[in-house]
Amino acid sequence: MEHSVHSFAFDDPARNQKRTLAFILVVAIHVMFIWVLNSGLGKAMVEFVAPPVETEIVDEEIEDEEPPPPPPPDYAPPPPFVPPPDFQIAAPVSTAPTTAITTTSERPVVAPPKPAPAASVKTPPSTQGRGARITQPEYPPASRRAGEEGTVHLQVYVLETGRAGEIKIAKSSGFPKLDEAAVKEVQRAWRFVPGKEDGKPVPMWHIFAVTFRLTD
Repeated sequence: MEHSVHSFAFDDPARNQKRTLAFILVVAIHVMFIWVLNSGLGKAMVEFVAPPVETEIVDEEIEDEEPPPPPPPDYAPPPPFVPPPDFQIAAPVSTAPTTAITTTSERPVVAPPKPAPAASVKTPPSTQGRGARITQPEYPPASRRAGEEGTVHLQVYVLETGRAGEIKIAKSSGFPKLDEAAVKEVQRAWRFVPGKEDGKPVPMWHIFAVTFRLTD
């Protein structure tokens, strides 16, 4: 059977005394520190160790700058135009005789409009009347043998002398030989009563008919 052995160490009296003195010293130091703080001695010691810093305010020298240009003068708009008042001066009435000049403007007399010219009276050419002569055209032998018949209308420019000027075929008879025979006869032998305008003979166009008919 095993036995456990315990060993005990006894403290040395001299060592305990040192610990007590150290504890008392620590307590004394704390008490002294608190007293120094409360009595203001600490502040004096701090000022002694680190004297207060003196500060000096130095005015900064400002260089002279050019003065700014003067502001432009205030522009005042001109006052509104006010027309001068009308003054009426009463002149004394003169008893001396005066001469009055009256200008009379006459309106120009407007001439009445001219009457419209009367319409001219025209009379067409005719194959009947004094001086007129109408002859029968010669029947073309070939047209007679062929039995051609018909009426040709001629547009004749009758001169103021009654003779035929230009001749145009207005409507054919249907057979060229009959048309040609009528134109030649009118151009050669016919005489007309000329057309008139306001009683005076004038050249004028008119249409005449020439008929070809077999009778035998």
